[in-house]
Amino acid sequence: METKKFAVASAQSDIDWTGRKVTGAHNGTISIKGGTLTLDDNRLSGGNFIIDTTSIKILDVTDPATNAQFAGHLFSEDFFATESFPEATFNITSTDYISDGKYQIGGDLTIKGITHPVSFTADVLITDKTITSSGKIVVDRTKYNMKFRSGNFFTNLGDTLIYNEFELDVKLTALAAL
Repeated sequence: METKKFAVASAQSDIDWTGRKVTGAHNGTISIKGGTLTLDDNRLSGGNFIIDTTSIKILDVTDPATNAQFAGHLFSEDFFATESFPEATFNITSTDYISDGKYQIGGDLTIKGITHPVSFTADVLITDKTITSSGKIVVDRTKYNMKFRSGNFFTNLGDTLIYNEFELDVKLTALAAL
């Protein structure tokens, strides 16, 4: 069995996030600090990546003051607590090749020091020097102690309710070690 390691290229990798509420949705980006992807016999077999929670940006709120206030709230204890937890991580625990470059990925997502298993389908393109992959991870924020305006914990929220699930559309590019 031939094993190859690839380094996640931060500048070529990122996450688009979407959070929904009763009255609409918000979206933005989060940077990836680094990580590795591993191939065994030219199939994805493992890896990890590090999410820079301090880099969360909001793209749909154009007023600078409102955007700054919203970002401050996402950085607060109500959500990502970035001062205490500047990084989140994803560690692959299983990879099942489906077909045509599609994999079912299982892994441990850690946010705010809390780890839960997640699973998603990823598209993976492998060449001699590069792995590109993309997949959408659906996260239940309440599992990571993000209870702000959750219908699971508060009543009578009306149109201020924020849905528990948010999406991370992850795009990774990893380069072969020289």
